[in-house]
Amino acid sequence: MAELLISPDQIYREVQKAVADALQISAEKVQPDMSLISDLAAESLDFIDINFRLEQRFGVAMPRKYLLDHVEELFGEGTAIDGGGRLTEVAVTIWNARLGSAGPRVHAGMPLDDVPTLVTPRTLVMIVEEILATCPDTCPNCGKAAWTVVEECTIGCGECRSRAPLVTGDDVIRRWLEDFRARGGPMSSAS
Repeated sequence: MAELLISPDQIYREVQKAVADALQISAEKVQPDMSLISDLAAESLDFIDINFRLEQRFGVAMPRKYLLDHVEELFGEGTAIDGGGRLTEVAVTIWNARLGSAGPRVHAGMPLDDVPTLVTPRTLVMIVEEILATCPDTCPNCGKAAWTVVEECTIGCGECRSRAPLVTGDDVIRRWLEDFRARGGPMSSAS
């Protein structure tokens, strides 16, 4: 339900603004498929700033870890990243299943340090959309199905005014990985 309350276009505009503000550039320079690092010269502190801006704007908790870090934690060291710090075939399979068209630039043997260069505004929009989509059908405080957009981009209950209890970005990723494994996805380099 929440994904209908805030349109993908509005989410993109907010991501574009957050990136532009954090990097101190004009919003017009921020395009959907630009690498935040390679094309826009973002650094690690900029990612923290961008995530903070998105969290404040949407009332969400952005992921603190990358997808492949979660794979390693949930399914064992060496599943996604080999001993030399390079992506495994399993990592590529999981990446492509999770990110679809954002994944083709990933390949087995790719250095892990190159993965952050693949983060784009489109990636951030996808993450925000997924978190917003975790809004429950009804408000746990009053039981009403009265979600509305408050403060322009935050979802709250129109009846009792409580904020929507959204799942964190890290939990969204973990849930997706557990579902992927349950559907038969590869989860170890030995598979």
